[in-house]
Amino acid sequence: MEMVLTVIAKDRPGLVEALAKVISGHGGNWVDSAMSRLGGEFAGIVKISLPEDQVESLKYDLAALANQGIRVTYETDTICPIPKGIRARLEVMGQDHKGIVRDVSRILADKDVNVESLNTNVFTGSMSGEAMFSAKADIVLPDALGLDELCEALEDIAGDLMVEVELKKMK
Repeated sequence: MEMVLTVIAKDRPGLVEALAKVISGHGGNWVDSAMSRLGGEFAGIVKISLPEDQVESLKYDLAALANQGIRVTYETDTICPIPKGIRARLEVMGQDHKGIVRDVSRILADKDVNVESLNTNVFTGSMSGEAMFSAKADIVLPDALGLDELCEALEDIAGDLMVEVELKKMK
């Protein structure tokens, strides 16, 4: 049986160990994860596999982690196949302002592009000292959409957003 867990807690040492101990205690295997500290919070998504007869007791022990300030939710019916299509890396960089993620993601959604991962960051520009925005996304284009067509759609809004857009096919 596979499950996907989401984890949120105030960041502190030992969070991953506490979760791993519960999963391991039920014969579970930590398959895949993405975890990060953002604004003092620790957030993560973890895919695990475990014996079917351990699911209910695992759910009970995951709920008990709330006593340690660790909130865990889980899904068992959402495992879906990996999207097929052209894999690409999208990078966006420019002066920070509201609406960049909204406008770029609107183009991706309109073109039926799947976002597999997205990392954004606001930082102080080394020369200007102004707030700069960067985003990196791993995306999957549907077979009917070419890289050039998506790049053109993104470049059409890049000027209005005052950002640079780079799109590269991944191997």
